[in-house]
Amino acid sequence: MDPEPADVLARVEHFHDAVPRDAARAEDVGPLVLFVREGAGFPFYARPRIDGTAPPSAADIAAVRDRQRELGLPETFEWLHERQPGLLSVARSAGLTVLEAPLMVLDRAALPAPEQLSDVPVRVLSPSASDFGAALAVRRAVAAIGFGAPGTARGPAGPAERDATTVELTDEVLAEERIRARDGRRLSALAGTPQEGALASGMAMRVGAVAEIAGVATLPSARRRGLGAAVTAALAGRLLADGVDLVFLSAGSEEIARVYLRAGFRRIGTACIAGPTATLG
Repeated sequence: MDPEPADVLARVEHFHDAVPRDAARAEDVGPLVLFVREGAGFPFYARPRIDGTAPPSAADIAAVRDRQRELGLPETFEWLHERQPGLLSVARSAGLTVLEAPLMVLDRAALPAPEQLSDVPVRVLSPSASDFGAALAVRRAVAAIGFGAPGTARGPAGPAERDATTVELTDEVLAEERIRARDGRRLSALAGTPQEGALASGMAMRVGAVAEIAGVATLPSARRRGLGAAVTAALAGRLLADGVDLVFLSAGSEEIARVYLRAGFRRIGTACIAGPTATLG
C-alpha cells in the first residue's frame, strides 16, 4: 500500500531541510532558515523551519532578503505549498515571483526500463570509472545548455554548444563529487551515443531512504527522443536498487511534468520556488 500523501510530503520537507546541512551553515531568521554554503558551489535557499511554530510573514521574508543581500546570495526561497498553504500569497505580497512546480513521486510499479522510453543508451556514472571527472563535466555542460532553452521543444543548440561549454572540474570539486557518489549521496547519469556524445543528463541527491531526481536536461537538438524520461527512469531504478523507498522530483512546468509521467511518476503536490523576477528568469 502506498503511504498517505501527508506522510510523503513530511518526508520530502525533511529531505529539503537535511540536504544542505552537510555543505552549509543554517541561520535561523524567525520562522525561516537560511542555508549558507560553506565553500564553492551553487548557493542554497531559505525555507520554513521544520520546528517553526508560526507561519512566515512578509516581514520575515524581508529580513531574510536583507541577510541574503548582505552575504551576496540569491534572494531565493523554497517550500511545499501543502505544508505552508498561506506562504504563497505572503511571498507574492512581499514582491517575490513564485514558480509553482508540480511535485511528483515515483510509483515503483509504473517504472519502465530506460530502453522502453528511448533507444539511446543511458549510463549511470561510477565514481571508480577512469572518466568520472570528464563525464561529470559533460553532465554539467548538457544541463547548462538544456536549461538555457527551457521547455521540451527542439532547437538548434547541440553537441557543438555542449563541447564549447564543458569546463574541466577542479581537483577540489572532483574530490567532493567522488566522495558523495561513493557514499550514495549523489548519483549522475548521461544518455548518448558514440557518434553524438552525451545528449541528456540528470542527477539525484539522497538522504537516507529518500532521494530527489534533479537537473534532468536534454540538448535542444536531441529533444523529442524520450531522453529525459529515460535518464529519469535509469536514475530511479538505480536508487530503488540501492535501497531508496521514496523517489521524488519537481517539474519545471506542467508540460515537463508529462515527461515524468512516462517514467512512472505521479503528482502529489506543489513545490514553490520564489525569488525576484530576474532571479527566476
